[in-house]
Amino acid sequence: MNIGFIGLGIMGKPMARNLLRAGHRLSVYDYRQEPVQALCEDGATAACSAADAARNSEMVITMLPNSPHVREAVLGKDGVLQGAQQGTILADMSSIAPLEARAIAAACEARGVHMLDCPVSGGEPKAIEGTLSIMCGGEAEVFEQIRDVLLCMGSSAVRVGEIGSGNVAKLSNQIVVALNIAAVSEALTLAAKTGVDPQDVFEAIRGGLAGSTVLEAKAPMMLCHQFAPGFRMDLHIKDLKNVLDTAHAADVPLPLSAQVLEMMQAVKVDGGGTLDHSALALYYEKLAHVSLKGDGEVSGP
Repeated sequence: MNIGFIGLGIMGKPMARNLLRAGHRLSVYDYRQEPVQALCEDGATAACSAADAARNSEMVITMLPNSPHVREAVLGKDGVLQGAQQGTILADMSSIAPLEARAIAAACEARGVHMLDCPVSGGEPKAIEGTLSIMCGGEAEVFEQIRDVLLCMGSSAVRVGEIGSGNVAKLSNQIVVALNIAAVSEALTLAAKTGVDPQDVFEAIRGGLAGSTVLEAKAPMMLCHQFAPGFRMDLHIKDLKNVLDTAHAADVPLPLSAQVLEMMQAVKVDGGGTLDHSALALYYEKLAHVSLKGDGEVSGP
């Protein structure tokens, strides 16, 4: 399939690479030239704009940081709708506000472009492996047309409802992930402060009911202070802000999500916004005056 791919960041670049490996023909665009050049070396064609990436593409994928970026890439000057033909399918795989996804989709439909919101979960490691979890909202018939393409990037692609519902599922996912990271941070900080090796506690609890994908992925990062971003703190802050905006519009109180958002914001203020979201452990270390790294010193971002 001819695919336009817009947004080649931590997630988008490996996702695009997996599509190339699966035999799809890609026209790629990003404001940064380095990832564009890297993908061209793998067989992609460079586009000079989002409109150019969409031109002659049967499907367009956007993988961008937030709602305003998607709106600009799709509806703005030299955006997707300036180049896409009627019948083109747009899969926005960014994590954005559900109401914004519906508004952008309505503008697309008016131009004969069919949009699905298809955010992902799994971070950079699963993007590289091609084992992302993909949550989709939109028309069932359109979803079935691109399901096999999505499965080149993920181990699962599930349609959860109409347009916008993919991002509701992603926001729900981000609540569970954020609260799990906070719980892991609390547990390991308790162990360290009471003189019990947090590494031993991790080994002791990982096989029981406390075991989780989050525990397996994030506890080792916390214990060695390796916070290179698989998913940046500032992006999780963005997601939790969208969580609360969506929840407030629906009259749903989410007190734990609000609390973790403020904790992540505190880490960002200390300079940790570009670190992996597992760096939430630094918030607890600062409160308890202890380090999970085992050196007894509190380390900042």
